[in-house]
Amino acid sequence: MTVAETRRRLGRFGVWIPPFVLLGTPVAMQRRELVRIERLGYGSVWSGETPPVAPVSGREAFTQHGLMLATTDRITVGSGIANISTRAAGAMYTGAATLAEAHPDRFVLGLGGQSGERPLAHLRDYLDAMDDAGRRLTQLPAAPYPRVLAALGPRAHQLARERADGVHPFLQPVAHTAVARAAVGPDLLVIPHQAVVLETDAPAARAWLRRILSLGAGAPESPYTRNYRRLGYSEADVTGERSDRLIDDVLAWGDETTVAARLTAHLDAGADHVLVNPFAADLTQAVDQLERLAPLLFPA
Repeated sequence: MTVAETRRRLGRFGVWIPPFVLLGTPVAMQRRELVRIERLGYGSVWSGETPPVAPVSGREAFTQHGLMLATTDRITVGSGIANISTRAAGAMYTGAATLAEAHPDRFVLGLGGQSGERPLAHLRDYLDAMDDAGRRLTQLPAAPYPRVLAALGPRAHQLARERADGVHPFLQPVAHTAVARAAVGPDLLVIPHQAVVLETDAPAARAWLRRILSLGAGAPESPYTRNYRRLGYSEADVTGERSDRLIDDVLAWGDETTVAARLTAHLDAGADHVLVNPFAADLTQAVDQLERLAPLLFPA
């Protein structure tokens, strides 16, 4: 599936569901809510995969995404991200190729989770090993699929230009979408994640994101925090409870019109497709928020 064809199939808006939410949601309930998402008009549904040391967990990525594909009819399914610290490169290659073969033109592989002293060198080596597996495993039917990277900074964007079909930034403000588009150029996919909560009480809304950041994404030397500094946020913005300014730039909160405007702002900044992550107590309540947003995102 070419980048142009992927853009067409994805449309403007999709959905990102946290892996820990899916971990606690019975499969039967997942199926029901995935069908709702598809019927509402969203073009994709994504979930991630946490590393083994993470304070929260989730289901194995290819099993989970296979369930998503099998449950739905037309919607694109993306891994955002399948974690390279969780499986060998050959297993990543064969898992993605199998899903792409079983569900043609409906799967996008998002990769990330690199760590250590030279994380991008680690990711580059991993991509080399995946490509080598593709050359060696000639008996596996060829089933092309787009590959996007969880790229935030300039060197990661350069790697995406060289080795991927696009980028999938997570927990970043609209300003970063513009940076990503300028960095990767017009020919690659830019698919940002946007956290949202339909809550008009400011302290209650902000508390949702502050809890997420406290789980590790907001650690002083996490990739997310380093990128906030790169975007111009001060130490006062990114430390402690994090400033209201940072929280409000990363989280879209308020009524349906306010949240929809933030989602559209990513498109105006250069995104191809925006993933809506509703903060909620469970999957059903998250999809309820998606249903409230749908008339503004997909007007008749």
